[in-house]
Amino acid sequence: MLGFLLIMKAEIIRGWIITRRYWFRTLTGLIIGYGMLMILIAGFFYSQPAIEKGINQLDDPTRATNYILGFIIGLFAFGVIGMFTQGIQGMAQTGVLEQLCMSPYGLVTNFLARAVVASVTTIFYSALMVYFVVISVGGKLFFDPIPVIVLLTLSFINLLGFGFMVGGLVLVFKQVGQLTIIVRMALFALAIFAREEFLQQGWLISLFMHALPITDASICLKYVLVKGQQVAPGQFMSVFFHPCFYWLCASCIIWTFIGISLFKIMENYSRYKGTLGIY
Repeated sequence: MLGFLLIMKAEIIRGWIITRRYWFRTLTGLIIGYGMLMILIAGFFYSQPAIEKGINQLDDPTRATNYILGFIIGLFAFGVIGMFTQGIQGMAQTGVLEQLCMSPYGLVTNFLARAVVASVTTIFYSALMVYFVVISVGGKLFFDPIPVIVLLTLSFINLLGFGFMVGGLVLVFKQVGQLTIIVRMALFALAIFAREEFLQQGWLISLFMHALPITDASICLKYVLVKGQQVAPGQFMSVFFHPCFYWLCASCIIWTFIGISLFKIMENYSRYKGTLGIY
């Protein structure tokens, strides 16, 4: 535990130094991200008459807000998985992976601490972007701190387990960029379009959707932030009683166990073959 906290402290300091030194890059990144989201919304959700009258009002702000939130959740999933795919590939190329392998805390602890710090930073900047874009399109978000924090934590744990599994493949095979991009794009699209209606297409499709690491997380977050935890107008039901919440909890346990176990197995295999730090 102490090692994990020490690595987290080092990552926070490193991140702060980079942000302070390259503040212009951070600021322009937020502005460009805001602009890209607005262009996406304009392209997908404006009707022709609305464009002619001026792009000030959306046809359906709630629908737009739903997709904006899904887009940000998708970016979050894309980034977390990318830490284990492109991150490991980059470390192997630069020799950093070999140095991490010599750390007394182990690869799992190092990657876990790095992922936690990077994800908290991503959530902060994403929250700013979502707020400004939603305000711009005339939408509304229902922010309930406890459910949101719980859901973000569970979503992160879920993606972390899946990321460790994919990262294990990268440790062994190294150049799996095409496959990982397909996986990340699939999760990204699923986060945007995930809806409860997808879970009503038969038990086989429903089980498959629940098994994916982002489906229930996306549905629950949209339920809290967009619907205000209302199953119908004026009918409140806490997200903690929503069926997808229980699936999300189960998914966290399963993916974390599978992901870390496979990562350790593949790490040991790479050490045995002597190819852990070779690209």
